[in-house]
Amino acid sequence: MRWVALTAVAPAAWGANYYVTHEFLPPDSPLYGAALRALPAGLVLLGLCRQRPRGVWWWRSAVLGLLNVSVFFVLVYAASQLLPTSIASTVMAVSPLAMMLIAWVLVSERPGIAHLAGAAIGLGGVCLMLLTGTGGVSVPGVLASAAAMLVSSFGYILTKRWNTGTDVLASTAWQLTAGGLFLLPVAAAVEGPPPALSTPALLAFGYVTLVATALAFAAWFTGLRHLPVGTVGLVGLLNPVTGVLLGIAVAGEVLTVQQLCGLALVLGRPTRTGRRGGSRTPLQPAPDEYPTRESSTAIPHEDQGTREQGAAPTACRDE
Repeated sequence: MRWVALTAVAPAAWGANYYVTHEFLPPDSPLYGAALRALPAGLVLLGLCRQRPRGVWWWRSAVLGLLNVSVFFVLVYAASQLLPTSIASTVMAVSPLAMMLIAWVLVSERPGIAHLAGAAIGLGGVCLMLLTGTGGVSVPGVLASAAAMLVSSFGYILTKRWNTGTDVLASTAWQLTAGGLFLLPVAAAVEGPPPALSTPALLAFGYVTLVATALAFAAWFTGLRHLPVGTVGLVGLLNPVTGVLLGIAVAGEVLTVQQLCGLALVLGRPTRTGRRGGSRTPLQPAPDEYPTRESSTAIPHEDQGTREQGAAPTACRDE
């Protein structure tokens, strides 16, 4: 339960991020908005962990930074500006289905019937939310939000597959820093000089950078390491819950009866997360991920003990 509680920090912070971005950040600067969110957060985490990438983690950080940060942040920024907070956050409720299917392929976590049924019900709820509003829903906004959901789902599962034996805080810092560095030159070339920021915008960037990015991503990737993907995906439902509540209570958004029914479907799906619903194959680190003598201090004690036990018979045979 402590890993579930820690993981829940991320979707709650992300749900509030839609409202903060929509209300306080410049609407015409998605590239700078994404860069100013990612790079400071990555540098803060780098200052805390004081580790740099080694070996394969140079290119892995680049790939994950491009997926989980560069592309994802730009799409989320655009969706936050084009859609009401409640709608933008609810589209992300489809992510459990995407995460479960991708995890089935990449990390051999077979989804259970209850998980798949819940994901299908949630998809129906999202359709009600999007297709029965009082006004027209921005199609570019919906496409941006859906693309962000797909890109991040793939990136998160890839992170789970690659992150075995690597410090979570360090790998999160590398991803955020790499993603921010990718975005800066593109933003300068496409959007010109950085936008002038008012005091409320600076405070909003402070929340987006420190809470919705540095803290949230560290908590989310920690949850992915310690929990099955189906459980993490269902915890992610706090994202639309937070977004909808803020949209109604703070932004004054109004939902129709059909949209409220859709929201009830999203939140009322089956949430069974036990092992009986599916099988889970433990991840094994690739050969180049085994700790060297220099990096052994970064490996959890129980992981070292397991590897030492597995290596003992070989050592005896050699002797």
